[in-house]
Amino acid sequence: MMNKIVIVGAGLAGATAAQTLRAEGFDGTITLVGAEKHYPYIRPPLSKGFLAGREDEQSLLPYTPGDYVDKQIELLLGESVESIDPAAGLVTLAGGGVLEYGQLLLTTGASPRTLPVPGATLPGVDCLRTLEDSKRLRASLSRSGDHGPRRVVLVGTGWIGMEVAATARTLGAEVTVLGREKVPLEAVIGPELGTVFMQRHEEAGVSFRTETTVAGITEANGRAAGVITDTGQELPADLVVAAVGVIPNTALAEAAGLTIENGILTDQSMRTSDPNIFAAGDVANAYHPITGRHQRSEHWANAINSGKVAAKAMLGQTAVLDNIPYFYTDQFDLGMEYSGYASLARNAKLVLRGDPSSRKFIAFWVTPVSSTKGRVVAGMNVNVWDVQDDIKSLITNAHAVHTQQLSDPATPLSDL
Repeated sequence: MMNKIVIVGAGLAGATAAQTLRAEGFDGTITLVGAEKHYPYIRPPLSKGFLAGREDEQSLLPYTPGDYVDKQIELLLGESVESIDPAAGLVTLAGGGVLEYGQLLLTTGASPRTLPVPGATLPGVDCLRTLEDSKRLRASLSRSGDHGPRRVVLVGTGWIGMEVAATARTLGAEVTVLGREKVPLEAVIGPELGTVFMQRHEEAGVSFRTETTVAGITEANGRAAGVITDTGQELPADLVVAAVGVIPNTALAEAAGLTIENGILTDQSMRTSDPNIFAAGDVANAYHPITGRHQRSEHWANAINSGKVAAKAMLGQTAVLDNIPYFYTDQFDLGMEYSGYASLARNAKLVLRGDPSSRKFIAFWVTPVSSTKGRVVAGMNVNVWDVQDDIKSLITNAHAVHTQQLSDPATPLSDL
């Protein structure tokens, strides 16, 4: 039984872990169980290129179907797990089957939050998490309403919400975005930089209702017909999209007695409170040796990195999740890459290289060590390319840099 590894969750983290196990020489049985019927896929295009119709389903696959056959990875797709018995080393499937394991990896991901208001379950109220969600939204956005272009109300001003808003507007929909924040993305990049994205959306015709919450969804002919705000305003809608965050899928782990704290708590090698069970991807709240705290990341780069670390650790190798978190976005003609530690950036000083109003700049979040120097803990490049390696080097090196040089475009980042 010790030569059997079961991975619960056939997303990017689980698929990466399975492929890594083989690449690192594991010759035992690998079984990858996934509730969806699709082969493991990447999620970022679901709100961008795939939703817009520019990318096809095949382009979403990090590994081809043949890769699983060649590596002798057994895929059980469209199959849910009913329970885990850590003492016996057994996984019971909802269909009645039982899998033995010597080591278990949980990559169960997360589920979208729903709107806690009347009318939230009406047809025409949707979310975006899975490939099927994106297909359904794309089909809906491609149709015209009785009055003309589809009227879309997007609830949520985070990255997913803003990406869906941009894509929907590009497809010709009338888009209104609602959010609690004064400025979209304020919680993650601050009001000054959030305004850059907001203004670009407004130029494209997107409307915003900020510092606003949803009080209810109205109905007409059995479908959502509009959104009532907390001020009593009604916004007509053919489609309401909720992008208000996700909840880690921890039910299986909790029932199995694992420690749960904003996800499945793990050490820096993705090991849970049970020495034979690991967790990776969106569901794992892993200890990060750089920040000195646990942090759960919902970005695709973390799925890849944590999947690799978990696989190596399961084989007894020394493996630590110490990668710098990374993500990107595309909204209209705004392209952005972000690397760094959001938890450290919240209390850091913002240093800009270039003018944000030009929509071509680099932003650094710096922890001051003196009146003129600081350590870079995060960096974001907007429509400036081929600088990520330099940004990551500044974060990794953790040495104090002159903030004046950091802000000066004439000073090469590689010289700092």
